[in-house]
Amino acid sequence: MPLIIGLIGLIAPRFVIAGLWLMTTWFQGVFVTKLWPILGFIFLPLTLLWYSAVAHWYHGEWNTWRVIILIVAVLADVSSERSAAR
Repeated sequence: MPLIIGLIGLIAPRFVIAGLWLMTTWFQGVFVTKLWPILGFIFLPLTLLWYSAVAHWYHGEWNTWRVIILIVAVLADVSSERSAAR
């Protein structure tokens, strides 16, 4: 089941974020305010999913590979926004 959700997250990250927000406590304790998840939902959904995954699975400990994946997520979000603007 987590594999299926992960694949759906790559294809439709906003759908997964909405599902996690409505049906689980995934985002509780990750962010201080609700502003950051809302902005992440709107502008950087893959980055929001990866940041929250690091907070949950790795207890917020960042290393080189996790930062590299974060950079890839940001680039994927920015490139998808650029292609949608055309």
